[in-house]
Amino acid sequence: MPPFSSSATILAIETSCDETAVAIVQGRQVLSSIVTSQIDIHRRYGGVVPEVASREHVQAVGGAIAQALTAANLSWNSIDAIAATCAPGLVGALMVGLSAAKTLAVVHHKPFLGIHHLEGHIYASYLSEPTLAPPFLCLLVSGGHTSFVHVRGPGDYAILGKTRDDAAGEAFDKVARLLDLGYPGGPVIDRLAQQGNPQTFPLPEGKISLPEGGFHPYDASFSGLKTAVLRLTEKLRTQGELPVADIAASFQATVVRALVKRAIACAQDYKLTTIVVGGGVAANSTLREQLQLAAKAHDLNVIFPPMKYCTDNAAMIACAAVDQFENGARSPLTLGAQSKLSLTDIASLYQ
Repeated sequence: MPPFSSSATILAIETSCDETAVAIVQGRQVLSSIVTSQIDIHRRYGGVVPEVASREHVQAVGGAIAQALTAANLSWNSIDAIAATCAPGLVGALMVGLSAAKTLAVVHHKPFLGIHHLEGHIYASYLSEPTLAPPFLCLLVSGGHTSFVHVRGPGDYAILGKTRDDAAGEAFDKVARLLDLGYPGGPVIDRLAQQGNPQTFPLPEGKISLPEGGFHPYDASFSGLKTAVLRLTEKLRTQGELPVADIAASFQATVVRALVKRAIACAQDYKLTTIVVGGGVAANSTLREQLQLAAKAHDLNVIFPPMKYCTDNAAMIACAAVDQFENGARSPLTLGAQSKLSLTDIASLYQ
């Protein structure tokens, strides 16, 4: 595939969960990226409250759009198209970004594109590696999704494996609650794990299911691991103070081991030489270290997005929209928000 070349300038809005984000990207160059997080608001509830998230998006999105234009020093005449995340995510939250994007498209006479949130996470690494080109394997590890995706071309995806229950990010949040560490769980467990011994407590990885059982051989399961941590903490609490750092380190090491093992096997089996990682868990320090070591040992290349593009942001959505726009994709203004939509159904978003 030839090197990527585009001058298309896209303004994108991302409101799928608890970040209100607006960005402007030209080709694969970020001209501005504004992210307003709601973490401090939702932390008091121990997780995201959909109604609260939607209200916060309504209050923040207008200001974020203005800030993005100002930071990029652009007028609407310089914008080629407007994009917004339309699936998957919290429907009420998605509708805020979609409504704003459609309104802007109508008022300023611009094409509109609905973008799949997970496609955005795939494209996050393009922002720092503009010469990256398919085919490659993407390990998607966000709050609600853990998937192994064969990226065959722009918008052309095959799911090679996925979690059968809790995603890796969900497991981090649930274990953090078990340990009274608050929300979100990923960053705090990562910090504590650096102080603990990952070999203190043997924990189950979750077995690889056999193909004849109806699952891909790279499928993962983290529900049993979460339950094992629950049983462990119940037992240890009866014996005195919890060794929280050792539990965090043991849990994190088990999740990472399961992900790394499957990613390496999947890449080798499909003869893919590059592994790209996307999603919030891509910021995890142990995953970054262990996957890079394993990839080097197997003569594979691994790419992590910059830390600021691991969590939800609109720059990755705009970057994905650039490729869709260049390929002639346009979405109808009747496009609705969807809480669930497979990556393999992206074509349904366009006319």
